[in-house]
Amino acid sequence: MDKLAISGLLITFGSLIIGQWLGGGSLTLLLNAHALLIVLGGTLGAVMLQTPWPIFRGAFQHLHWVFVPPRYDYRLLAQKLYQLGNLVRKEGFLSLEAQSSDEEDRLCRQGLTLLIDGIEPQILREVLEQQMDMEQEQLERYASIYESMGGYSPTIGILGAVLGLIQAMSFLATPDQLGNGIAVAFVATIYGVGFANLIFLPIANRLRQLFYQYSIYQEMIIVGLASIAIGESSLTLARRLNIFIPES
Repeated sequence: MDKLAISGLLITFGSLIIGQWLGGGSLTLLLNAHALLIVLGGTLGAVMLQTPWPIFRGAFQHLHWVFVPPRYDYRLLAQKLYQLGNLVRKEGFLSLEAQSSDEEDRLCRQGLTLLIDGIEPQILREVLEQQMDMEQEQLERYASIYESMGGYSPTIGILGAVLGLIQAMSFLATPDQLGNGIAVAFVATIYGVGFANLIFLPIANRLRQLFYQYSIYQEMIIVGLASIAIGESSLTLARRLNIFIPES
């Protein structure tokens, strides 16, 4: 679990709840099922309308990355690539068949397969970079789903406010029912703006940061395998890989 992401979420909603309580307001005033249905239902429906199913599904499949992000061990990857380079220099490219079958990372597995096939180093780099670009483009589309939700949510909140005011106007003759329509109007606006700026947009930017870290990891794989393909020395390979390892 990512403690920073969880702490941010707790601080965000904790500050709103405590601020409402310190101001003397009732917390139940912030709870309105009608407004919640309008904002969340409208936002989700708009995003579903604009998005193909594979992208929509993929966006929610990666949602858990916000709180349980994948860990990329650059030092471990550098060590693995260094060992692969030594193995190739001693036994040749065909010695990579066992490592290729056991490799979990798709990009690295593809690169090892290309090395075994004896592909030209420049073509190997181009193929792996193309695969990386395609995957990163796919991941960016996942993040854009939440960015779109952050764009629609405030507008849907305004629609909810207008609907609430229309409902309130119909109850002018019965003041005891007037408050419910006004409550929907104001709470829908809060939900629309709050969900956009406190949930949807932060999730989109958080995923982009994680996808960027993954792109660095992929770039490290490409650099390492390309170095092995052209037969660079172990010292040169180590120097290339050390560039990607954070000093901390």
